[in-house]
Amino acid sequence: MNLTFVIGLLGSLILVLGAAWPEPKHPKHPVQSLKNWLFAVGGVVMMFYAILGYLQGSSIFFVFMQLLIFVSTVLMMLHVDDRIDSVILGISATIIIIWSLYLFQGYTTIIFILGLLGISLGYAFDMGTLRRDLALTIGSLLIAYFSYVEANWIFFWLNLFFAIFSGFYLLKRTTREQHKQTTHLRATSKSKKHQ
Repeated sequence: MNLTFVIGLLGSLILVLGAAWPEPKHPKHPVQSLKNWLFAVGGVVMMFYAILGYLQGSSIFFVFMQLLIFVSTVLMMLHVDDRIDSVILGISATIIIIWSLYLFQGYTTIIFILGLLGISLGYAFDMGTLRRDLALTIGSLLIAYFSYVEANWIFFWLNLFFAIFSGFYLLKRTTREQHKQTTHLRATSKSKKHQ
């Protein structure tokens, strides 16, 4: 067990804790959310891990991922509008896509890029939304697959658990939204019958 592994494990634990941590019921600003702070701190630690890993022969793509997540974290904490987030991350992802295609190492590169974009958008989207949970879930699954192919087990397990927890909140939020709609439809139907 070397220092790089310990840093990766620590960053992974922080990020998985962030994925598992519930969002505040009534989010006001991202900096008031412990979940977002866990994402931010975990992301910084994983940036060090990705750089150290690259210096020891690991894939440059993990450094790309952490760079885009860093941009996403800044946008998240500044509470930038989702439309602006999408444009900034779209431009950043396009640059990384072009760079990645230049370094093309097979079709898993495309899976990596799509996963990276999903996670980045998930970070930057507003708290407490279906699209945030969906983007984090899909992005994490794709990065987990890429990490498996690259045999980077820290990133594999991190993204697998991240996807599981994000998927749990996605399912929970979807169920809650469906329940609200059903309740609303029943109430509307009853009021029409009484008229």
